[in-house]
Amino acid sequence: MSEKKRIAILGGGYGGVLTAKKLAKKFKKDDNIEITLIDKHPYHTLLTELHEVAAGRVSEDSIRIDLKKIFAKRKVDVVLDEITELDFKNNVLISKNSRYEYDYLIIGAGSKPTYFGIKGAEEYCHKLWSYEDAVNLKEHILQMFRKAVKEPNKEERQKLLTFIVVGGGFTGVEMMGELGEWKERLCKEFCIEEKEVTLYLADDLPKILPTFPDKLISKAKKRLNKLGVKVLTNAGVTEVTKDCATLRNNGTVNTYTVIWTAGVEGSDIVGTMDIAQKGRKRIVTDDKLQSLDYKNVYIVGDNIFFIPEGEERPVPQMVENAEASAELIAHNVHSDITGTEKKSYKPSFHGAMVCIGGKYGLASIGAGKKFYSLSGFFALFVKHFINVVYFFQVAGFNKCWSYLMHEFFHVKDNRSLVGGYFSKSSPNFWLVPLRMFVGYKWLSEGLEKLPQILADPSKIFLIPAPVVDGATAATASADTAKTAVEAVVALPVPGFIEKIVKWSMDAFFYTGDGGYTTLAAIFQTCMVIAEICVGLMLIVGLFSALASLMSIAMGTMIWTSGMAPTEMLWYLVAGIALIGGSGSTFGLDYYVLPILKKYWKRIGFVKKSYLYID
Repeated sequence: MSEKKRIAILGGGYGGVLTAKKLAKKFKKDDNIEITLIDKHPYHTLLTELHEVAAGRVSEDSIRIDLKKIFAKRKVDVVLDEITELDFKNNVLISKNSRYEYDYLIIGAGSKPTYFGIKGAEEYCHKLWSYEDAVNLKEHILQMFRKAVKEPNKEERQKLLTFIVVGGGFTGVEMMGELGEWKERLCKEFCIEEKEVTLYLADDLPKILPTFPDKLISKAKKRLNKLGVKVLTNAGVTEVTKDCATLRNNGTVNTYTVIWTAGVEGSDIVGTMDIAQKGRKRIVTDDKLQSLDYKNVYIVGDNIFFIPEGEERPVPQMVENAEASAELIAHNVHSDITGTEKKSYKPSFHGAMVCIGGKYGLASIGAGKKFYSLSGFFALFVKHFINVVYFFQVAGFNKCWSYLMHEFFHVKDNRSLVGGYFSKSSPNFWLVPLRMFVGYKWLSEGLEKLPQILADPSKIFLIPAPVVDGATAATASADTAKTAVEAVVALPVPGFIEKIVKWSMDAFFYTGDGGYTTLAAIFQTCMVIAEICVGLMLIVGLFSALASLMSIAMGTMIWTSGMAPTEMLWYLVAGIALIGGSGSTFGLDYYVLPILKKYWKRIGFVKKSYLYID
């Protein structure tokens, strides 16, 4: 047996999580590989969505994913610990109470805000770089409004209601866009006039979003202005105190809230590493993303300092870089262990997107030197689509479902790219009468047909009579003939569907001599039983979503057969209305589904595939 290889991953950010998942997949059948991910938090934080929590658009739990959920039933051991020292020469990670030996190390320790030595900035500014930062900032903003509504002094009240975001990059613009939208809700809740709230976005550069084309920058400023934001450029912060901030060329602004989004540097642990670094504590790598000093140490995500061939700048600190570098590192570590050829890092980035509140976005996307500018709905659609693609990689259906809930269905104040069309909801008890009625109709239909099925299962009356030489077969029963006549005034069926149905009938239900196959009798019996079951399920409210889908399916089959009366439209439309949890009120779903969900989540393949909702 070969000696075991230990792979340690430091950091549960974008790069660390994706690298761990890809390595687990590559080594899933190799018992000689141990993969350990170490992070001081038990969850993975969605750093690109922090502003949504900080400005009250989504709930706090929407921006974090339990690491044990991500790696459930996978070959990754998640360790909750804070590494304080790295001994590269002896291949050891050291924490306060433990030591972790490794053969290969992937560093994805992330970044932290940098304050450029500005007096008072670190002490008095609010950060936006972690889950805790977002939650604390949200509470601080609410506290400012709580105090302001009770403050009689005009100057003090103005301080409380003045907010400055320092930094005109993506994070700063997104934070200010969210705050500009949230302002309306806050003013209503705290009985404050909107004109009393002052919002500043300040940046030291001549323009905000400097990597975007001027056309998009202009649209960004226009949107921010519409939200009541004053955009100040060439206005770097020179000093911050407890109750004011000094802006270059703009004097002193009295405020208790300065939000810092002006730049990042490597995390504290990266700064202590005895390893080649450049820029703001970024680790220098070769083209294989290995440290220049230690070839068994790989760097992923924001911590990389690498200038690709033909480029002038190092790779950007963005999620796409984390994704691309994770893929390459997983391949190269696998190659190191298996003795195959490694690859060089040749990333191709496809642009960037920024949302200015929940209803407006900007994007510059493309490849190479050809990029396209998008704004409004289409830009936000691209952003949400890319987020869903990423979330699917991390936690599959489970996270994609919760993301859609947070972003579209549970959103307040119409703060989504489709406004409030999907967020309007009413109590499910209004659907109880409709559920009962549709259930009764299916049950009565099934019970009425059941005696005929019990008397003679081979007597076909739910399937149109076969046609022989242009006429109904002589073997057709009187009931079948009557149904065929009634079908003339039934709901119309498009010609192409009629052809498909006729082909399937000829293939499965009709014999060559104008009779019916055994399969036809089985189908008819199952259809009657299904009508009774669907009726009962809807009446008692058990698995009502499934029963509603079955109702739609049966109604559609009856319609396509050309035998559906006009009342079938009620079954179809009502079935759609009843899908969304109609059995949770005065129904057994209220009791049964939570129990089933609890046991469903314990099944191994379900946890591994994320096929559940929280």
